[in-house]
Amino acid sequence: MSAPPVVAAVDGSDDSLRALDWALDAARRRRAPLRVVHVRQYAAWTQPGVLVAGPPAGAEDAVLDAARSRLASHGGDGTAVEYAGLDGVPGVLLPELGSTAQLLVLGSRGRGGFASLLLGSNGLAAARDAECPVVVVPRPGREVHDGVPAGPGPRVAVGLHVDSPDDAVLAFAFAEAARRGARLQAVAAYPWPARTWAAAGEMPAPLIDQGEVESEIRALAEGFLAPHRARHPDVPAGVDVLPGDAAGRLVAASRGAELVVVGRHRRRLLAPARMMGSVTQAVLLHAAAPIAVVPPSPPQE
Repeated sequence: MSAPPVVAAVDGSDDSLRALDWALDAARRRRAPLRVVHVRQYAAWTQPGVLVAGPPAGAEDAVLDAARSRLASHGGDGTAVEYAGLDGVPGVLLPELGSTAQLLVLGSRGRGGFASLLLGSNGLAAARDAECPVVVVPRPGREVHDGVPAGPGPRVAVGLHVDSPDDAVLAFAFAEAARRGARLQAVAAYPWPARTWAAAGEMPAPLIDQGEVESEIRALAEGFLAPHRARHPDVPAGVDVLPGDAAGRLVAASRGAELVVVGRHRRRLLAPARMMGSVTQAVLLHAAAPIAVVPPSPPQE
């Protein structure tokens, strides 16, 4: 039984062709087939009683032809490649591709996006709704000015929320680091200075020791990483416990990284729709490295 494919969504834009390159490399690393998909959204025109939408019968797909040429320029290495053209709304069909894929890869913005947008609506829809992990490949040249020097060598960064960690996110990050011969940088950010409130006439809350906060967070983070370290003993993994905004810390960590891995919110009883969360969305908009958005682990019964 063959492995599920890595799916690359293309639309002829430079962004999607860069994503195609990334997807080919990902398929090679996974020894998986590559499926190149073009979702064709055609403007419908109407006459009384008639609705026409889609390409003319027998028309060739120039976008898929360009993808074939792009992949041919990389040379063959035995990776099986399939091409598919679909007609419909990209924001609906792209997430559906994740039901049979192990990874869905797309560019940060396609041909239909406004020039001022850093991430197109199709990318947001796929990252929010797909059943498999989604990788968004940003445009080159995104500038990240902050951040502690991360050292030489390939690196995969992953966001770690110690209050609600998700094993699926850590498992994906460790596996990706192993495939790339990279080290793992887990980023655990916490708000600082801590805010304490006291009503009028009450004694103020005792001061919080920042060192103790960091020590506790580090101990929790190390505990969450332990089982994944055991499964991937060849992956060097460290924890950066940092004060400040989680999104900003992850964007800073994206500088020079091979990949940034973030999670997606679980569905909640009062909010049953899928959500990404503000941190994940900010990382998608501003990170300098490709971003993998990983769906949450299935709820345990």
